[in-house]
Amino acid sequence: MRFSFKRGPLLAAVLIGGLAITTTGTTWAADSGSSSDETCVNPSPSNMSFSDMKVGFSQSENLQNPFRAAETQSIRQTAKKVGVKKLLYANANSDQAKQVSDIKSMINQGVDALIIAPLNATGLKPALDAANAHNIPVVTIDRQTAGEFCKDFITFIGSNFYEQAVRAAKQLVEATDGQAKIVELQGAYGNSVETARTKGFADVIDKHSGMQIVAKQTANWSTTNAQHVMSQILLSHPDVNAVYAQSDTMALGAIKAIRQFGKQPGKDVKIVTIDGTKKLVQMVADGKVAADVETNPHFGPLAFGALKDWFHGKPVQKKIIQHDHLYTSENAQKMLDKGVVY
Repeated sequence: MRFSFKRGPLLAAVLIGGLAITTTGTTWAADSGSSSDETCVNPSPSNMSFSDMKVGFSQSENLQNPFRAAETQSIRQTAKKVGVKKLLYANANSDQAKQVSDIKSMINQGVDALIIAPLNATGLKPALDAANAHNIPVVTIDRQTAGEFCKDFITFIGSNFYEQAVRAAKQLVEATDGQAKIVELQGAYGNSVETARTKGFADVIDKHSGMQIVAKQTANWSTTNAQHVMSQILLSHPDVNAVYAQSDTMALGAIKAIRQFGKQPGKDVKIVTIDGTKKLVQMVADGKVAADVETNPHFGPLAFGALKDWFHGKPVQKKIIQHDHLYTSENAQKMLDKGVVY
C-alpha cells in the first residue's frame, strides 16, 4: 500500500470527520489536545461511505480493565452512529500472538479498514504487513507500535504519556511539600506507555532534592501484582510516604497493601496515579488519593473521523493527541457529578 505524506497547517481535531457521540447524557466531541503537522494522504481515494464498509477493531486487553471497556464502548458507539455496515471485533486478552492472528482473521474476512489498540511496542509487523498487502488503512489507538506512518498505519491517536507523568510528578511534589520517599509502580517493561511514564516522572522528581524514589518495580498493570510488590517494598522501606502508580489498576493494589500495613492512604502515604477511572477519581474526591491524570478512552470519533478523511482523500494527521483531564480534590467530585468520568 503506497501512501503519500506532507506537512501542512494544523487542523482542528473537531473537524476530523465532524463527529460527536452521546453516552450517558454527555456529548463527547472529537476533541484532542494537539496534533502533528505531518499528514498521510490517500493517493487513490475511493470516497467509500461507512454504510458500505466493514471495519475491524482489534482490542488488546480484557474488558475488566475500565479503560479498555470505555475504549471499546467508544468504538462500538461511534461505529453505530456513523452507520458502519459491519464492525468486526476481537480481543487478544493480552496475548501478542493472538492479536496478530485476530488481525489476520479480520483481513481474511474482507475488512475495508482496521482500528488497532496494540498490546506492545513491537510484535505486530506480520499483521501490519498483511494489511499493507491488501491496501487496508490502519488506525492505531492508545499505544504506539513499531512501524512506519503512511505505510503501516495512517495515524496514531492517544495521550501524551510523557506529559501525563510530568503532571503526576508535579502533583506529588505539591502533595508532599517536596519531601518524600517514593515507591514507583511501573507498567509492563518494553511498553511505550511505561517508558514515557517512567521518563516523564523522573525528569520532574530529579529536580527536587527532597524527593527520593526509594524503590521502583513493574507490577505489569495488575492490581494483584501491585499489591504484592507494594507489600514487599513496605517491609524493606516502612518509611515510604508517597506512591506513583502508572495506572489506576496498580494504584488499587498499592492502596490495599498500604492499608494492610497499617497506614492510611491519603494521610500517611500520598498517592498519584494515571488513568482517571471512576473508582480512583472518587478516591481523589474522598481524600485518599492526591491526584489522578486521565487517559482519555474516547477514541471512536477521532478514529472514524480519520478513516472518513482517508477514504475521501483528505489529509490525516500522523499523530493526534487527546486532551486528558487532571483530577484533584478541587474538581474530582464536580467531574463525577457531571458524569464525565469513565
